Parts: sequence; C-alpha cells; structure tokens
Amino acid sequence: MERARVIMQMLIMSRLRWTRQRKLILDALKGRTDHPTAEQIYHELRERGETVSLATVYRTLRALVREGLLRELHGDGPDRFDPFVEPHYHFRCIRCGRVYDVATPYRGELDRVEVGPGFVITSHQITWEGICPECSREGKERRKHGEGSAGDGGTGRG
Repeated sequence: MERARVIMQMLIMSRLRWTRQRKLILDALKGRTDHPTAEQIYHELRERGETVSLATVYRTLRALVREGLLRELHGDGPDRFDPFVEPHYHFRCIRCGRVYDVATPYRGELDRVEVGPGFVITSHQITWEGICPECSREGKERRKHGEGSAGDGGTGRG
C-alpha cells in the first residue's frame, strides 16, 4: 500500500495527469512480479469490464516508464513491464517467455566498468536466459509419457 501512495504522489508531481485509465493500469500492476505485457494488462482490464483501449494501455505504460515509475524489459517476444523499479536482475524462460526477478544482489560496481573512451555508464541490466522450473517440469512429464520426439529437446515442438 505504501508503494501505491508513493507512486500516486510521484504522478501528481510529474507531468502526467492522474486519469482514471492511469489509475486502472497502475492498479493492475500493483504487487505483480510476473512482468506482464501491455496486451496482458489490456485483456485483464477488459475481463473486469473496464473500457480502455490497447493504445491507451501502451501510451500509459510508456509514459510511466519515462517518469521512472515502471521499468520496460525488452527481449525476445513482446516488451514486458516491471513495477519494481529498484535495480535488480531478471531471468527469461526461452520456452514460455515468462520473466522472473532474480534474488542476486545488484552489483553497483558494474556501473563503473570502463567500456571505452567517451562512454558514460548510468546503469546496467542483466537478464539470464534458460528454462524455468515450470517448463522444466512439463518437459520431464512429456518425456516420462513419451511425448517428446528426438531433436526437439523434449518440447514437443518439432
């Protein structure tokens, strides 16, 4: 709850107007750790009976990113949004596309790495990629039941 109040105060002090749609979108992100896509947020709001367009969801999310109230994660697949803006690392599953926060402590000394003349590092992001526990379990279940074929890594996708 405290984080929601801080976000509301930051919105009030920022250039953004506090609209009903922005409140709906922020509420849809509260406490989430699944790093949803704009489409996921849009569909969840529609399922709740809210009238908001996908374009409004995208515009609002990108505006909140510009104001530092959300992080935008890029990679394979659609962009995802993270309400936890403190520096931290991520893991992306190469099978299902889910993104997870990683409990590894942020290494601020990496912001001071020399990468070449004229470059100024302001932050860094690390995203590890691999197979998440859920996809790993599903792969084992398929192999146990003989559903994976040789050469598909047990994914069932030829």
